[in-house]
Amino acid sequence: MQTLLRTPLFDRHLGLGARMVPFAGWEMPVQYEGVIPEHMAVRTDAGVFDVSHMGELEVEGPRANELLQSLLSNDLGRLVDGQAQYTLMTNNSGGIIDDLIVYRLSPFRFLLIVNASNREGDFEWLKEHEIAGSDVRDVSEEYALLAVQGPRSLERLGLDEALAFTFAEDEIDGVACMINRTGYTGEQGVELMVPAEDGPELWDRVVERGAKPAGLGARDTLRLEVCYPLHGNDIGPETDAISAGLGWVCALDKEFTGAEVLRRIRQEGPQERLVAFVMEERAIPRQGMPIEGGREVTSGTHSPMLDRGIGMGYVPANRAEPQTELTIDVRGKSRRGRVVKKPIYKREASPNGGH
Repeated sequence: MQTLLRTPLFDRHLGLGARMVPFAGWEMPVQYEGVIPEHMAVRTDAGVFDVSHMGELEVEGPRANELLQSLLSNDLGRLVDGQAQYTLMTNNSGGIIDDLIVYRLSPFRFLLIVNASNREGDFEWLKEHEIAGSDVRDVSEEYALLAVQGPRSLERLGLDEALAFTFAEDEIDGVACMINRTGYTGEQGVELMVPAEDGPELWDRVVERGAKPAGLGARDTLRLEVCYPLHGNDIGPETDAISAGLGWVCALDKEFTGAEVLRRIRQEGPQERLVAFVMEERAIPRQGMPIEGGREVTSGTHSPMLDRGIGMGYVPANRAEPQTELTIDVRGKSRRGRVVKKPIYKREASPNGGH
């Protein structure tokens, strides 16, 4: 039986009475007070998530940029020091090995923050393709990572606004950290990277400032409301970026693994598309439930903001237009839904915007 890994904040979660569950080989908090109040805190104020289970890979050397340009879908040439980019690591058939964020620390040094369940596979893929003048290292165990998200997150932390997908070294109440203007909730916010031993102190400072601890449950409902894909559910090695609606992070004018296949799919048009939908009847769709005439629900939940069932799934391209009716098999009963434009939930005229 596998021994579950624990983040540097494990004791803090126990102290707060979190319900712990296995996730991607880690023992993680799924909720503290409850999914709905934690979700609402992030949508209306500020919440803090322990995302220290995510992997951190460093790529360094005079040819680090060349290596990553050949393996990642987006164009690293658009970045300067202090900028980050959402991108995909693709295989030879254009399938998605992982979706990740790459940070340019210097012209010769990059940081990749990858999904927890893909950390080892990503590292192996990078090492297999390593070229002279590039060095790939797994530095995951050196860091803790906290995501502080919500319309009041910057106010709570005493931070100024900054452009999305930028980062800088700074401190929160005396704790030095890398402040990344990124997140997975659709709200304004930051992800704070800190040496592992400083993680508990940083967590304490953030909670003292009024950010509500939130678990994996709220993280999932939040990301699904704004249609951020989850690797292993909505995207994976068998799904291509074009069908998944991620063509916008593929610089198809450059060469990278699987680019030729993706160019062909874009030119011919994908046979199916990943769509977002809302339920028209009282029903909660869940992963694996069949979609009539399509495949199946890849992600599904109850939306706290809309108070209805929502989800994503692959359907034939000719049934992917918004307002198209879908029928979902919810535990043996046919329930009506309809395709909607992404994101499913959008903040109305937010003064702070979102990213």
